[in-house]
Amino acid sequence: MNILIVKLSSLGDVVHAMPAVQDVRTSLPHAAIDWVVERGFAPLVQRCEGVRQAIPLELRRWSKAPLSPATRQGWRAFREALRAQAYDAVLDLQGLTKSALVARTAIVAPGGKRYALANQTEGSSYEAPTRWLADVAVPVPSRSHAVQRSRELCAMSLGYAMPTTLRWGLLAQPVREGDRPCVAFVHGTSRDDKCWPVEHWVRTGRRLVEEGFAIGLPHGSDAEQQRSVALAAAIGPHAVVWPRLDLAALTDRLAGCAGVIGVDSGLSHIAVALQLPHVQVYNFDTAWRTGPLGEGPQRSVHGSPCPSPEAVWAAWQDVRPR
Repeated sequence: MNILIVKLSSLGDVVHAMPAVQDVRTSLPHAAIDWVVERGFAPLVQRCEGVRQAIPLELRRWSKAPLSPATRQGWRAFREALRAQAYDAVLDLQGLTKSALVARTAIVAPGGKRYALANQTEGSSYEAPTRWLADVAVPVPSRSHAVQRSRELCAMSLGYAMPTTLRWGLLAQPVREGDRPCVAFVHGTSRDDKCWPVEHWVRTGRRLVEEGFAIGLPHGSDAEQQRSVALAAAIGPHAVVWPRLDLAALTDRLAGCAGVIGVDSGLSHIAVALQLPHVQVYNFDTAWRTGPLGEGPQRSVHGSPCPSPEAVWAAWQDVRPR
C-alpha cells in the first residue's frame, strides 16, 4: 500500500504530523509512506521513521515569481517526482487550498482515494477547497490538538483504531559540547507577541548556570542572533551563542541538550518530539492546541501578558533531569 502525506509547512505543523506517520506504521506495517513538504523542512521529514522519501517543493519561492522560467522548471520537476508513483491513499493534513491542489496533482491508484479535513478546527487555518478537491472529506472534532487532528484524520481515512501510545519517530544523532550539561533557550519565534522578555531569560539563565548548567543560544535570523549575543553577554560565563545551523544539524544539537526552555516555535516542538525535558512558554492560552500533550517530560506555562520567571522555574523543576 502506497500512502502520500501532504503537509507542506510550517516547521511546527510538520513536527505535529509525525505521530500520524507512526500510527500508520504501527497499524499498516507494510505501507510505504511518502511525504510532500516545503524543501526547507525536507531534511526533518527524512528523519521521520517510516518515511520512504520526502518529496520537496518550493511554493513559497515560486509564488514570488510564478511565471519565471525557474518557477516553471521547478514545478515541472516537482510534478514529475510526485507522479512517479500512484498512491492508494493521499492524505491532505494541511487543510489549505495549496495543499489540496498538491494532493489533486498526485496520481491515485485504481480504487485509491484522496482524503482531507471536512471542517475547520478551533484556532487553525482552513480553506474550503481542501474538501471540494478531495474524494472523501473526514470530519474531526472542532476542538482538536494539532497532533490529534492529524492522527484522527489518518485513522478514520485508513480504517484503523488510533493507537493509544503516542510516538514521534524523529531520529537524531545527539551532539554534546562542553563539560556542563546544556539547556537550550529557544527565544526566537515568528511573532514578536510570542516572545518572552529578555530580562526573564537572563534571570532564568543565571539560575541555571548557578546550578551547573550551560546555556545554549540558537538563532535562525540576524535579529535572533543579536538577541542571542545580548543574552550571552548578560547571563555571563557558560552562556554560548550557537553558530547558525541547518535544520538537521540544529536537531542533533538540541538532541544533545539536557533540556530546553522555549517559546511557542518550531524548535520548541522539535524538543517535544525528541522527548527532551522541556518548558514551553505561552503568552496566549493556546497550549491546548499546540503545546506538549503531557505524555513526556514537558510542561507548558501560560501567563498574561507573559509567564513569570518563577512560574517557568517551577515548571523546570518538574521536568529537569535528575
